[in-house]
Amino acid sequence: MDMEIICVGNELLIGKTLNTNAQWIAKQATALGITVKRVTVVADEVNEIANAIREALGRKPQFTVTTGGLGPTFDDKTLEGIAEALNRQLAVNTEALKMVRKKYMAYAREKGAETVELTPSRIKMAKLPEKAEPVPNPVGTAPGVRVDLENTILMALPGVPSEMKAIFNETVAPLLRQVSGKSGFYEKSVYVDGVMESSLAPLIDKVMQDNPGVYVKSHPKGSEDKPHIEVHVSIRTDAAENAEEKLHGAVVQLSSLVGKVGGRIVVDE
Repeated sequence: MDMEIICVGNELLIGKTLNTNAQWIAKQATALGITVKRVTVVADEVNEIANAIREALGRKPQFTVTTGGLGPTFDDKTLEGIAEALNRQLAVNTEALKMVRKKYMAYAREKGAETVELTPSRIKMAKLPEKAEPVPNPVGTAPGVRVDLENTILMALPGVPSEMKAIFNETVAPLLRQVSGKSGFYEKSVYVDGVMESSLAPLIDKVMQDNPGVYVKSHPKGSEDKPHIEVHVSIRTDAAENAEEKLHGAVVQLSSLVGKVGGRIVVDE
């Protein structure tokens, strides 16, 4: 099972906002046995969004997840982009409008009001592409959106991290868990001191060769004259009971090889 993530927002492209949504979604999806193949960031422009979605769907991932651009303001254009990419009309979805109205009624009651006006900006959040399904937002107002396509399930989530996480945990995660079955991602990090990355590289190659399915990646944390390298060891497998054993075996072999070249491994930092 694989996934692509599309993040929408000028604030991401100008460096005003750190793209924590992509990192969080990727980590959650990976832990659920999904392989994230690509993360794309695009501006708040309908054509840019539509092009990114078309390109992603052309690669036929099982899942495409977008974040951002579902709100009431002029620059929230993700649903327009999805509609254009799919060549579908954008129209008020009855169920989505009920969700939006219910949220604003709750806000109104908190302030002692009995009625609420559904302004054009508020109704905008209920305008979905044809054949799309609104997804409840437990935290905020704008519903998430699900579109089932021939090869891909497209999920549009809000950009506000708390809302995105709430919808993901309540709706997306169970779906990913269902389709991935027993597949899981298991990982361990150790730290190597006293060995430059260029000298560590052939040792990593050897460990990966001798431990099929185990992926080993180095991440330098120190400097050339004082090397300190994080080594991330991971495996995707349906056999959870064997995962820890395989990771441990790879780390033991790496430790032995590092020791032979004058370095040392620190398991916990």
